[in-house]
Amino acid sequence: MAKKYRSEAYAAIHETMEALHDIGAIDKQTMREFDQSCLTPTQPMSPERIRALREREHLSQPVFALYLNVSKNLVSDWERGVKKPGGPALRLLTVVEKNGIQSIA
Repeated sequence: MAKKYRSEAYAAIHETMEALHDIGAIDKQTMREFDQSCLTPTQPMSPERIRALREREHLSQPVFALYLNVSKNLVSDWERGVKKPGGPALRLLTVVEKNGIQSIA
């Protein structure tokens, strides 16, 4: 999946730093700091927000789960607040919220 930057300027700076990292001019720690400052952060999603997102896309829990490559029980757990999405799943939910389900279909 393509990286999402805060702006075009951040994208240019980050890509330059990646090139410097690739040739060994900057270390891994410095690159992590640039990742944090340049890449768009994900925000935690409440159970209500996840359910509203799924309903906005007119999808059942099992179909939504297929799009996200998770189990239907996990989607149910997210919507009931039993579990919280994290990592790649949270990133996918953020992309779907911003761009619609077609962006990951």
